[in-house]
Amino acid sequence: MQRIVIAIDGYSGCGKSSTAKAVAKILNYTYIDSGAMYRAATLHFLNNHVTLTNPKDVERNLENLQISFHVNPESGQQETFLNGINVEDEIRSMKVSEYVSEVSKIKEVRTALVAQQQHLGRKKGVVMDGRDISTVVFPQAELKIFMNADLKIRAERRQKELLEKGTLIELDKIIQNLSERDKMDSSREESPLIKAEDAKEIDTSRMDFNEQVNQIVKLAKEKIGN
Repeated sequence: MQRIVIAIDGYSGCGKSSTAKAVAKILNYTYIDSGAMYRAATLHFLNNHVTLTNPKDVERNLENLQISFHVNPESGQQETFLNGINVEDEIRSMKVSEYVSEVSKIKEVRTALVAQQQHLGRKKGVVMDGRDISTVVFPQAELKIFMNADLKIRAERRQKELLEKGTLIELDKIIQNLSERDKMDSSREESPLIKAEDAKEIDTSRMDFNEQVNQIVKLAKEKIGN
């Protein structure tokens, strides 16, 4: 059976990652969380007090950046490792969220991580979500999805996600963070967040989780069948 690349782009809080994970599981594909890779790079830079405006400092720390994914045998969930250490919970913190867009717009960072992402997806049979998967990482992907949702709904989802991890953040602060990230992601010079011309747009504001997963799985099976 033909194996394809499924590229899912969209704004933060639209449910891209959770949806992509579920789609990959149903299709028995590999899930690659590009957002987690940028969050891990951000955490690495924060821990090493990298000056983001200093190209040499950035490049030096990129040389010591190793990101990998491993499935937790107990939970069955994929987790992110930074230089051999599990940082899955740490990269989801508001501290990282406040800096990830700044780090993501750095050309050297994007070049390094895009190369890793393309290597991971070279054999196809992958689902990858992020901001520029359809336009930069896999412009030839057989199925491209662009996810969107109302800002307040996205903020409520993010607040619930953080609360489940034991962190309570005021909704207004999350709305502000998402709004700033939307603007920065869409206006940056390097690989801005835009909808690919041949991408299927899905607004998840009024959709439950199973509906958005099933819609993408249906589209994927149509592509695989063709």
